[in-house]
Amino acid sequence: MTNPSDTTDITRQTGERSSKRLNSTALATRFQREFVKELQERVVEKGEPFAIVQADTPHEIFHVMDIPMVTNQWWAAYISAKQLSPYYFEVMERGGFPASSCRYCSLGLACTLDNDPEKAPWGGLPRPTVLVARLTCDCIQRVFSLWAEALGSRFYPLEAPGWEHKDGQWFTKGKLEWDEVYTAQRIDLLVEEMKGLIRFLEAETGRTFDNGKLLALMHRINAQEELMEEAAQLATRTIPCPVGIAEQMPNAMIPQWHRGADWAVEHARLFRDEVKARVEAGASVAKTEKIRLMWIGAGLWHDPGFYDALEERLGAVFVWSMYLPFTGAKYIRYNLDDPLRALASRICGMNEVLHLPPWMNDWMVSEAKACSIDAAVILQPTTNRLSVSGAKFTKLALEKAGIPVYEMPADMVDATEWSHERMVDDVARFLKERTSAPRD
Repeated sequence: MTNPSDTTDITRQTGERSSKRLNSTALATRFQREFVKELQERVVEKGEPFAIVQADTPHEIFHVMDIPMVTNQWWAAYISAKQLSPYYFEVMERGGFPASSCRYCSLGLACTLDNDPEKAPWGGLPRPTVLVARLTCDCIQRVFSLWAEALGSRFYPLEAPGWEHKDGQWFTKGKLEWDEVYTAQRIDLLVEEMKGLIRFLEAETGRTFDNGKLLALMHRINAQEELMEEAAQLATRTIPCPVGIAEQMPNAMIPQWHRGADWAVEHARLFRDEVKARVEAGASVAKTEKIRLMWIGAGLWHDPGFYDALEERLGAVFVWSMYLPFTGAKYIRYNLDDPLRALASRICGMNEVLHLPPWMNDWMVSEAKACSIDAAVILQPTTNRLSVSGAKFTKLALEKAGIPVYEMPADMVDATEWSHERMVDDVARFLKERTSAPRD
């Protein structure tokens, strides 16, 4: 195996960088780098509290209490982008963990278990006050319990109960009718669990939660997501596509980790304005756009250059991924008389609507039609159950709507068996067979 600290050599073997056209993309990544530096200072040097959380947990509680947090998914993506995942998964297997362990959720744990600050990005994450996750799949409780034990911290689990009311049109109703769409019982359960989390944080940190601050934060989040929703409409529905998903992703998700902060709102405005300017100028991702592609699944974090690889070769552009359109569809909440309940409605179905039928497939088909999609690529990571749970139903729904689907056998963070060239060739072959792509 190539030395994992030599990221240049590994990058040549497994992944390629994506091209960047927007100033906002560089600003977003720069902001996140500075945030991590500040995090180290606040936690390590000043002894402030800190949390590691899953993406589908109530980040807003931590923002209101000024407790910095890092999402497990972002940390895993960053480790993967540094081409360190093959090394860390080898560490886990040497430690007795099964090779079938969920890669996305356990990569951060693997980094902690390796306990080598010289190898880990930024020396690894500091000890958190708490780790928080919703129990959306079988692996979560075990991974986070072991991680908390290794870090000398506490794991605070949140339930993910079954959902009897299945309204596939959640994305058109959830902003206003969230109590009905996400069901009052599930919302009420999460509200009580969030109150418990707040009591725990207040006792552990000495900081207090203010419901008025939450209300103000929810209004700022709405302002941010409304701008992102406008950017999504411009980026994904304009022909030719002005901004591909390699730039949509960081501009959507980095502000999302800081949602409601002044910087996040202003960055959303900057991004929206840049996208709008490209639309007005007639700018295009590809020289000649011939095929509009939909990416379904988490980002291919170890090889973002994959998204650009078919532009020159076939005029094929990835114009859609879940990250940017999800901002308006799932995060916006009106009717804020009870901001804690509104927050619970935002969180309680987050993973389900992205991965399970009928919520996932109804949304994907609606978006595919609205964005004039010619074909879709679904990431199929064999070790991540939640990511693949509804993929077959989504494939069937898309193909019934006349959109051919390629199932990609790859993992979002594990590059161990990934080949950039082979996969680009495979997708190109599929597009030539199933779309109007030019033949050799």
